[in-house]
Parts: sequence; structure tokens; C-alpha cells
Amino acid sequence: MRRPALTFKVRRRGLSTKRRRELESWSERWCIDLDGPPLDFDEVFGPERPSGRGVVLDIGFGHGESTIQMARADPSVDVIGVEVHDPGVVTVLDAVENDPLPHVRVVHGDVIALLARIGAETLDGVRIYFPDPWPKTRQHHRRLVRADVVGALTDRMRVGAELHLATDVADYARLMRSVCDDEPRLAGGVVERPPARPITRFERRGLDAGRTVTDLVYRRTP
Repeated sequence: MRRPALTFKVRRRGLSTKRRRELESWSERWCIDLDGPPLDFDEVFGPERPSGRGVVLDIGFGHGESTIQMARADPSVDVIGVEVHDPGVVTVLDAVENDPLPHVRVVHGDVIALLARIGAETLDGVRIYFPDPWPKTRQHHRRLVRADVVGALTDRMRVGAELHLATDVADYARLMRSVCDDEPRLAGGVVERPPARPITRFERRGLDAGRTVTDLVYRRTP
């Protein structure tokens, strides 16, 4: 998999001094480093983790609303959330620390770098909700959902694992469908919004502006 230009927009939004201290403190307890050996999920989530628990990779969780709500709703599944922007990261870490959500871990950085640490056929699900759309044609090469990334994610999904995508950008939805349809180990397509996926403030703004949200769900086949 080639290392692309950034698949996310760099947003400059600072944290208060208090929030910065919390980010640093909570990161030591609940964050996974981008670099290192292959992840052992029993070590990542602690010695009391029940055998056979599934792990979902939640990519680009933004402000963290869906990550937090879905983790509350289903504590039987471990979650690794990945985000590059400080405000969303500290919001999710706050929930992990104080909600609490002990079955959630956070990666503060680019998922492309993290994939080297995730073993083949170890994930039970992957979520990519509303990735940066890069709307201009000359920017499309920056989009996260493309053939090599989807192939690498599929490598890391168990047979039967679910890939769930959502976007409110029509041409990106078509690209997502084309890329996933072309991956021979995936089967699925467009679905109605699953009730387990919360409607976030970001999505609500898009709906209020008249945009249509497309959900796509694919499963890994042998």
C-alpha cells in the first residue's frame, strides 16, 4: 500500500491549558502508539479481557459522538478509535476515563501508519463514517477510501467481519461502492442507515442542508 498524501484536512484548533494536560495524562493510559510491534489485543485491553471478544476499528471519529454512543450501547465489543485532531481525541479519552468506557482505546494519528501494527484477520469490524470528502477533482487522490486502503483493511478483517461506510457526498458514495464492489473478498452494498449508527451533529447539519446520506455495509468473505 502506497503512502498517500494526507487523507485528512489539517485543522488548527487549540486546546485550553487544562484540556491539554488532560490529553497528555489520559493518553498515557488509553492511547495506542502508532509505531511498535504487532498489536496483541489481550495486552491492549488488559488481562481481564474475556477470550474471543471482537475488535472494531473506528477510523476518523471526528468529534467522537458516534464512537462514544456506540461503545456505550455495546460494551461487548472492544473499539480502537483513530483520529488525528486533538479536540475529538480528548473528547473520546474523557469518555473512556470518566464514563467510563474501559473497552475503548484511542490512536492519535493517521490510520495508514497504524495498519502495520494490525495483524491479518484480527478485526471483527471497520467503521469509516464521513471521511474528509476532498471535493475538488484534483484532491480526489487524497480520499481515504480507495482500492489499496480497502484491500489492506480487508486483509485485517476476519471472515464475516463488517465494513461500514457512510458519507453525505454523492460522488464519494459512488466511489466507495465501486471500490468495495471491486474487492473480491467483500460482499454487500448500499443499505438503509443501521439503527446502531447514531446521527451526529455533523450529519444533522448535512441533512438540514439537503444532502443525502449513503450507508454501505460489506462483509468479508473467504
